[in-house]
Amino acid sequence: MIAPLEELITALKSLPGIGRKSAERVAFHLLGAPQGEVERLAQSITKIKTDVHRCKRCNNFAADDLCDICSNPRRDQETICVVGQPWEIMKIERTGTYRGLYHVLGGLISPMDEVQASDLTIDSFARRVREEGTKEVILALEPKLEGEITGMHIVSLLKPLGVRISQIAQGIPVGRDLEFADEVTLSRAIKGRVEL
Repeated sequence: MIAPLEELITALKSLPGIGRKSAERVAFHLLGAPQGEVERLAQSITKIKTDVHRCKRCNNFAADDLCDICSNPRRDQETICVVGQPWEIMKIERTGTYRGLYHVLGGLISPMDEVQASDLTIDSFARRVREEGTKEVILALEPKLEGEITGMHIVSLLKPLGVRISQIAQGIPVGRDLEFADEVTLSRAIKGRVEL
């Protein structure tokens, strides 16, 4: 195979969910696509690395200092939904159910993977709750052991502050990532959250 084509296929295979066949299909599509389409794609990929960074308030992805959600005054400023990763925000937003703010931890506590609370944004989140007068925190963490450990740690930090703490209801199967949950299930889970 031609070296540049094989190089592209190898690069595409490194992406999550892309196997050899999918990588070949995309590579051959790009090979036959108009030059402008390929250049727009290349520019878009480059721009996300130069123009997208973390929101200073919630740790979501943003183009400015604050993400679109944090900078929206119509959002409920007294409720924060805690998620592990930024893409989980997109899943929750698509339900149209939740109108508060978010906080992205950057992962979950995982002793097996040597991820400690100090490796995440938990401390800055606790400080944010104290400083912003948050009334409710909703834990929307993956329903697996790491999510439970992380949730218990957050509860132990926030309970003394008198903040209402709830978690999304168990409409999400245990051991399944939020990334793969459908919007209906996720919407029901948010509506049926329980106080901890």
